[in-house]
Amino acid sequence: MSGFFLTIEGCEGAGKSTAVNLIKEWMSEKGIEFTETREPGGTRVAEDIRSLLLSHHGEALSDTTELLLMFAARSQNLFHNIEPGMTAGKVVICDRFTDATYAYQGGGRGLDQQQISTLENLVQGSRRPDMTILMDVDPEVGMARARGRGELDRIEQEKMDFFERVREEYLNRSKVFSEQYEVIHAGGSLDNVKQQILSVLDRRLASRIKGRI
Repeated sequence: MSGFFLTIEGCEGAGKSTAVNLIKEWMSEKGIEFTETREPGGTRVAEDIRSLLLSHHGEALSDTTELLLMFAARSQNLFHNIEPGMTAGKVVICDRFTDATYAYQGGGRGLDQQQISTLENLVQGSRRPDMTILMDVDPEVGMARARGRGELDRIEQEKMDFFERVREEYLNRSKVFSEQYEVIHAGGSLDNVKQQILSVLDRRLASRIKGRI
């Protein structure tokens, strides 16, 4: 039977790692088979591309180069992780996916959304997330958390208005694709955020997984 494709999205410092860990714990308690990956990354080649994307270089990356590298890494992740996991009937948990490209390269960089859509169809075919959990937080709060983790990567060093555009595009997509998205208000206490996520899993995921896997 087909698997279930669950993606976790959000800006820097939104708590995606916390969400992923909570979801894995929930899956394990229910005896649900899952596999975990991330973007960009997830395979040896895709992780090398991730390093190119996030490291500081003496040579600037053009916005188009950044976009193409994102989809190159995604193609590897789909081939080695996502599609095999779906074929095996597992829940595939992916820390960011193509919604992030629309948010960062589309919203943040201002690249043509139609160009992103063309690459999306080329690389993914009909594969789209079954559900997306968006960890939403004010960029000021998120970046304060990110700075507290240590040195910022190349993208994390963008100006605040970049992250405001990223957040705006995420929220726009959550409205357009309301059946796919669940928005978690991630600016509150950890307990509150966890309760929101668990509520989403119990309400939307448990019954769907039971029927499909």
